[in-house]
Amino acid sequence: MVQTLQQAKAELKLKPALERLDRFDLLILDDMGYIKKSEQETSVLFELIAHRYEYRSLLITANQPFGDWDTLFPDKMMAVAAIDRVVHHATIIKIDGESYRATFARQNNTNLGSGGQSS
Repeated sequence: MVQTLQQAKAELKLKPALERLDRFDLLILDDMGYIKKSEQETSVLFELIAHRYEYRSLLITANQPFGDWDTLFPDKMMAVAAIDRVVHHATIIKIDGESYRATFARQNNTNLGSGGQSS
């Protein structure tokens, strides 16, 4: 989605591209901090957040607390502005502990190492 928005911005068609996403009441941005994004990617990501602010819903998962979001955006001011828009009407659910995938992988590796089979 970010690449599509980047292309639309390059073609000066970002506003219509964002408006096409308005047909969805909820957009899910999963693993937002998983991969370091370029300045162009974070710019359109911010524009998506700003566009949907107080208009449509976003569900965002991230492996970084808000205090570390300045590493996701090209500058601290953009990070603060994005956080401000995200948390204003948000319900924030913080999950501590090891991830399900990590636990499953560790169990799977243990089973394989002891001669067990994984399904």
